[in-house]
Amino acid sequence: MKKLLVISTSLLSTAVMAAMPVNQPIGSSFTLSSAPNQRALATSLNNPAAPFLMVNEQDNDSFRFGILGPLSISAEMGDVSDLDDQIEDLEDILDNGSGATDQAKANAILDEIGNTAYIKTSISLQIPLMPIIYKTKNSGAFMLDASISAIAKGSLLADEVDASLNTETSLYAQTATDLNIGFGYSQAILKNSQGVLVGGVKANLHRISSERALAKLDDSTDVDDAISDGLSDNSVSSTGIGLDLGAIWVAEHYQAGLTLANINEPDFDSATIVANTASNNYGIGSTDSYTMEMQATIDLAVALSNKQVMLGMTYDANSVEDAVGDEYQWAAVSLSYYGDSHFLPGIRAGFRQNLAGSELSYVSGGVTLFKRLNLDLAVSLDTVEDDEGSSSPRSFYVSLGYDTAF
Repeated sequence: MKKLLVISTSLLSTAVMAAMPVNQPIGSSFTLSSAPNQRALATSLNNPAAPFLMVNEQDNDSFRFGILGPLSISAEMGDVSDLDDQIEDLEDILDNGSGATDQAKANAILDEIGNTAYIKTSISLQIPLMPIIYKTKNSGAFMLDASISAIAKGSLLADEVDASLNTETSLYAQTATDLNIGFGYSQAILKNSQGVLVGGVKANLHRISSERALAKLDDSTDVDDAISDGLSDNSVSSTGIGLDLGAIWVAEHYQAGLTLANINEPDFDSATIVANTASNNYGIGSTDSYTMEMQATIDLAVALSNKQVMLGMTYDANSVEDAVGDEYQWAAVSLSYYGDSHFLPGIRAGFRQNLAGSELSYVSGGVTLFKRLNLDLAVSLDTVEDDEGSSSPRSFYVSLGYDTAF
Protein backbone atom coordinates (compact mmCIF):
# COMPACT_ATOMS: atom_id res chain seq x y z
CA MET A 1 0.00 0.00 0.00
CA LYS A 2 2.83 2.43 -0.63
CA LYS A 3 0.53 4.31 -2.98
CA LEU A 4 -1.00 5.80 0.16
CA LEU A 5 2.15 7.88 0.57
CA VAL A 6 1.27 9.83 -2.58
CA ILE A 7 -2.35 10.57 -1.73
CA SER A 8 -1.66 14.25 -1.09
CA THR A 9 0.21 14.65 -4.37
CA SER A 10 -2.40 12.70 -6.30
CA LEU A 11 -5.23 14.80 -4.91
CA LEU A 12 -3.46 18.01 -5.84
CA SER A 13 -2.53 16.92 -9.36
CA THR A 14 -6.10 15.76 -9.93
CA ALA A 15 -7.61 19.03 -8.78
CA VAL A 16 -5.47 21.23 -11.00
CA MET A 17 -6.14 19.35 -14.22
CA ALA A 18 -9.12 21.59 -14.85
CA ALA A 19 -10.48 24.31 -12.96
CA MET A 20 -17.56 25.31 -12.68
CA PRO A 21 -18.40 27.52 -9.96
CA VAL A 22 -22.00 27.74 -11.06
CA ASN A 23 -22.92 27.78 -7.40
CA GLN A 24 -20.54 30.59 -6.48
CA PRO A 25 -21.10 34.28 -7.20
CA ILE A 26 -18.45 35.68 -9.52
CA GLY A 27 -16.48 38.89 -9.51
CA SER A 28 -17.26 41.55 -6.91
CA SER A 29 -20.59 39.86 -6.13
CA PHE A 30 -18.67 37.32 -4.03
CA THR A 31 -17.94 40.18 -1.64
CA LEU A 32 -21.14 42.15 -2.19
CA SER A 33 -23.57 39.24 -1.77
CA SER A 34 -26.21 38.69 -4.46
CA ALA A 35 -28.08 41.92 -3.74
CA PRO A 36 -28.05 43.95 -6.98
CA ASN A 37 -25.78 46.98 -6.77
CA GLN A 38 -25.98 49.52 -9.58
CA ARG A 39 -22.29 50.30 -9.27
CA ALA A 40 -21.15 46.67 -9.53
CA LEU A 41 -21.96 45.12 -12.90
CA ALA A 42 -21.22 41.57 -11.68
CA THR A 43 -24.32 41.71 -9.45
CA SER A 44 -26.51 41.92 -12.57
CA LEU A 45 -25.90 38.19 -13.06
CA ASN A 46 -27.69 37.12 -9.88
CA ASN A 47 -31.28 38.34 -10.11
CA PRO A 48 -32.86 38.42 -13.63
CA ALA A 49 -34.54 41.71 -12.71
CA ALA A 50 -31.20 43.37 -11.88
CA PRO A 51 -30.13 44.44 -15.43
CA PHE A 52 -32.93 47.02 -15.42
CA LEU A 53 -31.09 48.84 -12.63
CA MET A 54 -27.65 48.82 -14.25
CA VAL A 55 -28.03 51.57 -16.90
CA ASN A 56 -27.75 55.21 -15.85
CA GLU A 57 -30.75 56.89 -17.46
CA GLN A 58 -29.80 60.27 -15.98
CA ASP A 59 -26.81 60.38 -18.33
CA ASN A 60 -28.98 59.27 -21.27
CA ASP A 61 -27.13 55.96 -21.44
CA SER A 62 -28.63 52.99 -23.26
CA PHE A 63 -25.82 50.46 -22.89
CA ARG A 64 -23.66 49.00 -20.17
CA PHE A 65 -21.23 46.19 -20.71
CA GLY A 66 -18.24 44.35 -19.39
CA ILE A 67 -14.82 44.85 -20.95
CA LEU A 68 -12.51 42.12 -19.61
CA GLY A 69 -13.50 39.50 -17.08
CA PRO A 70 -14.10 39.09 -14.32
CA LEU A 71 -11.71 36.17 -14.05
CA SER A 72 -12.45 34.33 -10.82
CA ILE A 73 -10.34 31.56 -9.27
CA SER A 74 -10.95 29.59 -6.09
CA ALA A 75 -9.52 26.59 -4.26
CA GLU A 76 -10.75 24.53 -1.32
CA MET A 77 -9.42 21.59 0.65
CA GLY A 78 -10.69 19.36 3.41
CA ASP A 79 -9.42 19.50 6.97
CA VAL A 80 -6.28 17.50 6.22
CA SER A 81 -4.07 18.82 9.01
CA ASP A 82 -3.01 15.33 10.10
CA LEU A 83 -3.14 13.66 6.70
CA ASP A 84 0.58 12.88 6.39
CA ASP A 85 0.77 11.36 9.87
CA GLN A 86 -2.40 9.37 9.29
CA ILE A 87 -1.07 8.00 6.00
CA GLU A 88 2.22 6.96 7.60
CA ASP A 89 0.39 5.21 10.44
CA LEU A 90 -1.89 3.49 7.99
CA GLU A 91 0.93 2.30 5.76
CA ASP A 92 2.79 0.92 8.75
CA ILE A 93 -0.28 -1.06 9.79
CA LEU A 94 -0.94 -2.40 6.29
CA ASP A 95 2.71 -3.36 5.73
CA ASN A 96 3.51 -4.79 9.15
CA GLY A 97 0.29 -5.31 11.09
CA SER A 98 -1.87 -8.33 11.65
CA GLY A 99 -4.95 -9.33 13.59
CA ALA A 100 -8.26 -7.74 14.47
CA THR A 101 -6.72 -4.90 16.51
CA ASP A 102 -4.66 -3.60 13.59
CA GLN A 103 -7.63 -4.06 11.27
CA ALA A 104 -9.76 -1.88 13.55
CA LYS A 105 -7.03 0.78 13.77
CA ALA A 106 -6.66 0.87 9.98
CA ASN A 107 -10.40 1.22 9.46
CA ALA A 108 -10.61 4.05 11.98
CA ILE A 109 -7.85 5.95 10.16
CA LEU A 110 -9.39 5.33 6.75
CA ASP A 111 -12.80 6.48 7.93
CA GLU A 112 -11.37 9.78 9.14
CA ILE A 113 -9.29 10.33 6.02
CA GLY A 114 -12.23 9.52 3.74
CA ASN A 115 -14.33 12.25 5.35
CA THR A 116 -11.69 14.99 5.03
CA ALA A 117 -9.25 14.28 2.20
CA TYR A 118 -10.26 16.30 -0.85
CA ILE A 119 -9.04 19.21 -2.94
CA LYS A 120 -11.26 21.31 -5.19
CA THR A 121 -10.39 24.07 -7.64
CA SER A 122 -12.52 26.23 -9.88
CA ILE A 123 -12.19 29.00 -12.42
CA SER A 124 -14.70 31.20 -14.22
CA LEU A 125 -14.31 33.78 -16.96
CA GLN A 126 -16.79 36.11 -18.60
CA ILE A 127 -16.40 36.31 -22.37
CA PRO A 128 -14.95 39.75 -23.29
CA LEU A 129 -17.59 42.52 -23.40
CA MET A 130 -20.08 40.35 -21.53
CA PRO A 131 -22.56 40.97 -20.10
CA ILE A 132 -24.12 43.45 -22.52
CA ILE A 133 -27.18 45.34 -21.27
CA TYR A 134 -29.35 47.47 -23.56
CA LYS A 135 -32.14 49.55 -22.10
CA THR A 136 -34.83 50.67 -24.54
CA LYS A 137 -36.60 54.01 -24.53
CA ASN A 138 -39.69 52.40 -23.01
CA SER A 139 -37.46 51.21 -20.13
CA GLY A 140 -37.21 47.51 -20.92
CA ALA A 141 -33.71 46.06 -20.47
CA PHE A 142 -32.25 43.24 -22.57
CA MET A 143 -29.15 41.36 -21.41
CA LEU A 144 -26.80 39.02 -23.25
CA ASP A 145 -24.30 37.10 -21.17
CA ALA A 146 -21.67 34.48 -21.97
CA SER A 147 -19.13 32.77 -19.74
CA ILE A 148 -17.03 29.65 -19.43
CA SER A 149 -16.32 28.02 -16.10
CA ALA A 150 -14.89 24.80 -14.80
CA ILE A 151 -14.48 22.82 -11.63
CA ALA A 152 -12.27 19.91 -10.60
CA LYS A 153 -12.26 17.81 -7.45
CA GLY A 154 -10.08 14.99 -6.21
CA SER A 155 -11.19 13.04 -3.16
CA LEU A 156 -10.31 9.87 -1.29
CA LEU A 157 -12.99 7.18 -1.04
CA ALA A 158 -12.25 4.98 1.97
CA ASP A 159 -13.08 1.27 2.02
CA GLU A 160 -12.86 -1.04 5.00
CA VAL A 161 -9.72 -3.13 5.49
CA ASP A 162 -10.50 -6.84 5.51
CA ALA A 163 -8.97 -9.49 7.78
CA SER A 164 -6.03 -9.85 5.38
CA LEU A 165 -5.45 -6.06 5.61
CA ASN A 166 -6.51 -5.50 2.01
CA THR A 167 -8.73 -2.59 0.94
CA GLU A 168 -10.28 -1.10 -2.19
CA THR A 169 -9.71 2.48 -0.98
CA SER A 170 -9.63 4.60 -4.14
CA LEU A 171 -8.95 8.06 -5.49
CA TYR A 172 -11.97 9.65 -7.19
CA ALA A 173 -11.61 12.53 -9.65
CA GLN A 174 -14.32 14.70 -11.21
CA THR A 175 -14.13 17.59 -13.63
CA ALA A 176 -16.84 19.62 -15.32
CA THR A 177 -16.80 22.58 -17.68
CA ASP A 178 -19.76 24.80 -18.49
CA LEU A 179 -20.14 27.05 -21.52
CA ASN A 180 -23.08 29.24 -20.59
CA ILE A 181 -24.93 31.70 -22.84
CA GLY A 182 -27.73 33.66 -21.20
CA PHE A 183 -30.42 35.94 -22.56
CA GLY A 184 -32.63 37.97 -20.25
CA TYR A 185 -35.24 40.69 -20.18
CA SER A 186 -36.35 42.92 -17.31
CA GLN A 187 -38.71 45.86 -16.97
CA ALA A 188 -40.67 47.93 -14.49
CA ILE A 189 -43.98 46.29 -13.64
CA LEU A 190 -45.37 48.77 -11.16
CA LYS A 191 -44.42 52.34 -10.22
CA ASN A 192 -45.75 54.62 -7.52
CA SER A 193 -44.51 57.33 -5.20
CA GLN A 194 -42.93 54.75 -2.89
CA GLY A 195 -40.81 52.95 -5.46
CA VAL A 196 -40.78 50.63 -8.45
CA LEU A 197 -41.32 46.89 -8.83
CA VAL A 198 -39.03 45.33 -11.44
CA GLY A 199 -39.53 41.86 -12.89
CA GLY A 200 -37.16 39.79 -14.99
CA VAL A 201 -36.72 36.48 -16.75
CA LYS A 202 -33.57 34.83 -18.06
CA ALA A 203 -32.84 31.70 -20.09
CA ASN A 204 -29.40 30.13 -19.69
CA LEU A 205 -28.12 27.69 -22.29
CA HIS A 206 -25.59 25.35 -20.66
CA ARG A 207 -23.18 23.07 -22.52
CA ILE A 208 -21.67 20.93 -19.77
CA SER A 209 -18.81 18.50 -20.31
CA SER A 210 -18.24 16.03 -17.48
CA GLU A 211 -15.34 13.67 -16.73
CA ARG A 212 -14.96 11.11 -13.94
CA ALA A 213 -12.26 8.61 -13.01
CA LEU A 214 -11.72 6.08 -10.21
CA ALA A 215 -8.39 4.48 -9.33
CA LYS A 216 -7.75 1.88 -6.62
CA LEU A 217 -4.80 2.66 -4.35
CA ASP A 218 -2.55 -0.39 -4.47
CA ASP A 219 1.00 -1.26 -5.43
CA SER A 220 0.00 -2.42 -8.92
CA THR A 221 -1.67 0.87 -9.93
CA ASP A 222 0.00 4.09 -11.07
CA VAL A 223 -2.65 6.37 -9.62
CA ASP A 224 -1.79 9.52 -11.54
CA ASP A 225 -1.76 7.71 -14.89
CA ALA A 226 -4.96 5.84 -14.08
CA ILE A 227 -6.75 9.07 -13.17
CA SER A 228 -5.43 10.94 -16.20
CA ASP A 229 -6.41 8.12 -18.58
CA GLY A 230 -9.76 7.70 -16.89
CA LEU A 231 -10.66 11.36 -17.26
CA SER A 232 -9.67 11.29 -20.93
CA ASP A 233 -11.61 8.11 -21.67
CA ASN A 234 -14.73 8.86 -19.61
CA SER A 235 -16.02 12.17 -20.91
CA VAL A 236 -19.56 13.14 -21.89
CA SER A 237 -21.20 16.40 -22.98
CA SER A 238 -24.84 17.45 -22.85
CA THR A 239 -26.91 20.59 -23.34
CA GLY A 240 -29.77 22.03 -21.33
CA ILE A 241 -31.58 25.29 -20.68
CA GLY A 242 -32.23 26.69 -17.22
CA LEU A 243 -34.97 29.27 -16.66
CA ASP A 244 -34.67 31.95 -13.98
CA LEU A 245 -37.27 34.37 -12.65
CA GLY A 246 -36.64 37.43 -10.50
CA ALA A 247 -38.29 40.46 -8.95
CA ILE A 248 -36.97 43.51 -7.06
CA TRP A 249 -38.81 46.24 -5.20
CA VAL A 250 -36.64 49.37 -5.30
CA ALA A 251 -37.28 52.41 -3.11
CA GLU A 252 -35.07 55.43 -2.44
CA HIS A 253 -33.20 53.96 0.48
CA TYR A 254 -33.87 50.23 0.33
CA GLN A 255 -34.57 47.36 -2.02
CA ALA A 256 -35.77 43.76 -1.65
CA GLY A 257 -35.56 40.99 -4.21
CA LEU A 258 -36.44 37.37 -4.88
CA THR A 259 -34.78 35.02 -7.38
CA LEU A 260 -35.98 31.59 -8.48
CA ALA A 261 -33.12 29.96 -10.35
CA ASN A 262 -33.49 26.90 -12.61
CA ILE A 263 -37.23 26.58 -12.11
CA ASN A 264 -37.36 23.83 -14.74
CA GLU A 265 -34.44 21.89 -13.17
CA PRO A 266 -32.55 20.80 -16.32
CA ASP A 267 -30.68 17.47 -16.33
CA PHE A 268 -27.18 16.78 -17.67
CA ASP A 269 -25.30 13.54 -18.29
CA SER A 270 -22.29 12.45 -16.27
CA ALA A 271 -19.44 10.22 -17.37
CA THR A 272 -19.49 6.44 -16.75
CA ILE A 273 -16.96 4.75 -14.44
CA VAL A 274 -16.32 1.20 -13.27
CA ALA A 275 -17.57 1.31 -9.69
CA ASN A 276 -16.03 -0.63 -6.81
CA THR A 277 -16.71 -1.20 -3.13
CA ALA A 278 -15.23 2.15 -2.13
CA SER A 279 -17.37 4.15 -4.54
CA ASN A 280 -20.47 2.20 -3.54
CA ASN A 281 -19.81 3.20 0.09
CA TYR A 282 -20.24 6.84 -0.93
CA GLY A 283 -23.28 6.29 -3.14
CA ILE A 284 -21.28 6.84 -6.34
CA GLY A 285 -22.59 4.65 -9.14
CA SER A 286 -21.22 3.62 -12.50
CA THR A 287 -23.62 6.00 -14.20
CA ASP A 288 -24.88 9.26 -12.86
CA SER A 289 -26.57 12.50 -13.88
CA TYR A 290 -26.44 16.10 -12.71
CA THR A 291 -29.61 18.11 -12.07
CA MET A 292 -29.52 21.87 -11.71
CA GLU A 293 -31.99 22.05 -8.86
CA MET A 294 -34.23 25.05 -8.30
CA GLN A 295 -32.96 27.48 -5.69
CA ALA A 296 -34.79 30.43 -4.13
CA THR A 297 -32.72 33.42 -3.03
CA ILE A 298 -33.86 36.43 -1.01
CA ASP A 299 -31.86 39.66 -1.09
CA LEU A 300 -32.20 42.90 0.83
CA ALA A 301 -30.21 46.14 0.68
CA VAL A 302 -30.29 49.45 2.54
CA ALA A 303 -28.60 52.42 0.90
CA LEU A 304 -27.84 56.09 1.36
CA SER A 305 -28.56 58.68 -1.32
CA ASN A 306 -27.52 57.70 -4.86
CA LYS A 307 -26.54 54.19 -3.66
CA GLN A 308 -23.01 55.32 -2.75
CA VAL A 309 -23.11 53.49 0.58
CA MET A 310 -24.99 50.19 0.67
CA LEU A 311 -25.55 47.42 3.19
CA GLY A 312 -26.49 44.25 1.32
CA MET A 313 -27.74 40.87 2.54
CA THR A 314 -28.52 37.59 0.77
CA TYR A 315 -30.00 34.29 1.90
CA ASP A 316 -30.51 31.09 -0.11
CA ALA A 317 -33.71 29.44 1.09
CA ASN A 318 -32.56 25.92 0.14
CA SER A 319 -29.39 24.04 -0.70
CA VAL A 320 -28.47 22.71 -4.15
CA GLU A 321 -25.66 20.54 -5.47
CA ASP A 322 -23.05 21.59 -7.99
CA ALA A 323 -21.75 19.43 -10.84
CA VAL A 324 -19.43 17.42 -8.55
CA GLY A 325 -22.05 16.79 -5.87
CA ASP A 326 -21.13 19.46 -3.31
CA GLU A 327 -23.95 21.33 -1.59
CA TYR A 328 -24.27 25.13 -1.52
CA GLN A 329 -26.60 27.38 0.45
CA TRP A 330 -25.15 30.87 0.86
CA ALA A 331 -25.91 33.49 3.47
CA ALA A 332 -24.00 36.74 3.01
CA VAL A 333 -23.78 40.34 4.22
CA SER A 334 -21.69 43.21 2.85
CA LEU A 335 -21.00 46.92 3.23
CA SER A 336 -19.76 48.99 0.28
CA TYR A 337 -18.89 52.53 -0.71
CA TYR A 338 -18.73 53.74 -4.31
CA GLY A 339 -17.98 57.41 -4.94
CA ASP A 340 -18.39 59.41 -8.12
CA SER A 341 -14.70 60.25 -8.41
CA HIS A 342 -12.50 58.39 -10.88
CA PHE A 343 -9.54 58.76 -8.54
CA LEU A 344 -10.94 57.71 -5.16
CA PRO A 345 -11.35 53.91 -4.96
CA GLY A 346 -14.59 52.17 -4.19
CA ILE A 347 -14.23 49.80 -1.26
CA ARG A 348 -16.29 46.87 0.02
CA ALA A 349 -16.13 44.21 2.70
CA GLY A 350 -18.25 41.15 3.26
CA PHE A 351 -18.90 37.94 5.14
CA ARG A 352 -20.51 34.82 3.70
CA GLN A 353 -21.12 31.28 4.88
CA ASN A 354 -22.10 28.09 3.15
CA LEU A 355 -24.94 26.76 5.32
CA ALA A 356 -24.68 23.32 3.69
CA GLY A 357 -21.92 21.07 2.39
CA SER A 358 -18.51 22.28 3.58
CA GLU A 359 -20.13 24.88 5.90
CA LEU A 360 -17.10 27.11 5.31
CA SER A 361 -17.34 30.80 6.15
CA TYR A 362 -15.40 33.57 4.40
CA VAL A 363 -14.30 37.11 5.03
CA SER A 364 -13.84 39.12 1.86
CA GLY A 365 -12.81 42.54 0.64
CA GLY A 366 -12.49 44.38 -2.62
CA VAL A 367 -11.57 47.66 -4.27
CA THR A 368 -12.69 49.39 -7.45
CA LEU A 369 -10.10 51.64 -9.08
CA PHE A 370 -10.95 54.33 -11.65
CA LYS A 371 -14.62 53.24 -11.27
CA ARG A 372 -13.94 50.24 -13.54
CA LEU A 373 -11.13 47.97 -12.32
CA ASN A 374 -12.38 45.48 -9.71
CA LEU A 375 -10.23 43.30 -7.47
CA ASP A 376 -11.72 41.02 -4.81
CA LEU A 377 -10.19 38.54 -2.40
CA ALA A 378 -11.77 36.17 0.12
CA VAL A 379 -10.33 33.64 2.56
CA SER A 380 -12.05 31.07 4.73
CA LEU A 381 -12.00 31.39 8.51
CA ASP A 382 -11.43 27.64 8.77
CA THR A 383 -7.74 26.74 8.60
CA VAL A 384 -5.55 23.71 8.05
CA GLU A 385 -2.13 23.05 9.60
CA ASP A 386 0.95 21.73 7.82
CA ASP A 387 3.66 19.47 9.25
CA GLU A 388 5.51 22.44 10.75
CA GLY A 389 2.44 23.66 12.59
CA SER A 390 1.78 26.65 10.35
CA SER A 391 -1.86 27.27 9.52
CA SER A 392 -3.41 28.49 6.28
CA PRO A 393 -7.00 29.02 5.11
CA ARG A 394 -8.82 25.94 3.85
CA SER A 395 -10.20 27.98 0.95
CA PHE A 396 -9.54 31.20 -0.94
CA TYR A 397 -11.19 33.17 -3.74
CA VAL A 398 -9.74 35.87 -5.99
CA SER A 399 -11.29 37.84 -8.86
CA LEU A 400 -10.15 40.54 -11.26
CA GLY A 401 -12.29 42.32 -13.84
CA TYR A 402 -12.71 45.56 -15.79
CA ASP A 403 -16.10 46.91 -16.85
CA THR A 404 -18.00 50.09 -17.65
CA ALA A 405 -19.07 52.33 -14.77
CA PHE A 406 -22.59 53.31 -13.68
